[in-house]
Amino acid sequence: MNKTDLINAISEDAEITKVQSKVVLESLISNLTNTLAEGEKVTLVGFGTFSVAQREARKGRNPQTGAEIDIPAKKVVKFKTGSALKDEVN
Repeated sequence: MNKTDLINAISEDAEITKVQSKVVLESLISNLTNTLAEGEKVTLVGFGTFSVAQREARKGRNPQTGAEIDIPAKKVVKFKTGSALKDEVN
């Protein structure tokens, strides 16, 4: 499923126009992004929790040459599934 498919599904489920569905989805994505950028967690009960973690700098290897390289520290987004989502998928 891609973004367009999701907009169509929201439109059908909520009985709203595709334009309204797109606004809702883009607002959700924007709010998730902004909250995570501030370093806060987003918890959707039953679905899961989005959070930001700091990944430390480390050494790695270039797979083509085998040369050792430095991989800088960075922030990464993590997602932990909620129990309802886990149960539905399994």
